[in-house]
Amino acid sequence: MIKINRLAEVLEIKKITNRELAEKIKKTEETVSRWANNHRQPPLTELHKIAKLLDTDIRELLYPTKP
Repeated sequence: MIKINRLAEVLEIKKITNRELAEKIKKTEETVSRWANNHRQPPLTELHKIAKLLDTDIRELLYPTKP
């Protein structure tokens, strides 16, 4: 499976658990876990909320693409 987002890595850096993020954005822990494990991808609106909550640029949540 190709990783598309870096959510798990950013959460680890920020020392925030999937559960904590789920509570803050009003999603289930299972949903956040699926996003963090790249089984599903969050919509851009959710990525924007997450980036704001984590005080990070939304681009930091995504893997860079090859030119």
